[in-house]
Amino acid sequence: MFNRIRGTITGKLDDTLHILTGGIEWDISVPHTDIGLLPQAGEEGQVYTWLYHREDQMRLFGFADETRRATFLELLKVDGIGPRQAVKIMGGISQAELQRALDTEDVGRLEAVPGLGKKTAQKMILTLKGKLTSGGGKPQAASPHADLVRALAEMGYDQRAAAEALAKAEGSLPEGLCGAELEKALFRQAILYLSVGSFIQGEDYNPAIPGQTPRPG
Repeated sequence: MFNRIRGTITGKLDDTLHILTGGIEWDISVPHTDIGLLPQAGEEGQVYTWLYHREDQMRLFGFADETRRATFLELLKVDGIGPRQAVKIMGGISQAELQRALDTEDVGRLEAVPGLGKKTAQKMILTLKGKLTSGGGKPQAASPHADLVRALAEMGYDQRAAAEALAKAEGSLPEGLCGAELEKALFRQAILYLSVGSFIQGEDYNPAIPGQTPRPG
């Protein structure tokens, strides 16, 4: 019903996000770890959402990106884990640590997550081992700049737009850059493209060229 909500972040609590869009302020349950990945209050951001709806209650859950939402949905497949516990689990362990613990069958690491007992940890391993590496078990082509895409997504940018901006930036930079220097230049250039909305009606806008301005839409 809702894929994602984008707007002005008006409040960040331990596991709750308030975001204002179109005159409506949404109250969204978000894992503690994801709260830290989202922009600060007063800035624009977005969350990928999932609506929990029963006869007696309705609750909106949000996540920093599609991979985190996919992880949440996979956790719901584990016997005995509901939406609130899934959010609590995700809030107590990073995505990389969760994947590693499941894939290596590290029950002890999972038990260290607040509120997660040995029996549930074992069920998680049985159900989810090998399922979280691509956000739901389906192999996906890796982006050549996956870390930069992830960093831009954590700043609130759409992942697909971030990947496109990085690809465009790569073709606009001078030759000879490599390693960390190249990554920094790509990151800065991609932010410029995303910030000014450079993908405008086919114009090859490059913010690095002095005096050039994007054509009005």
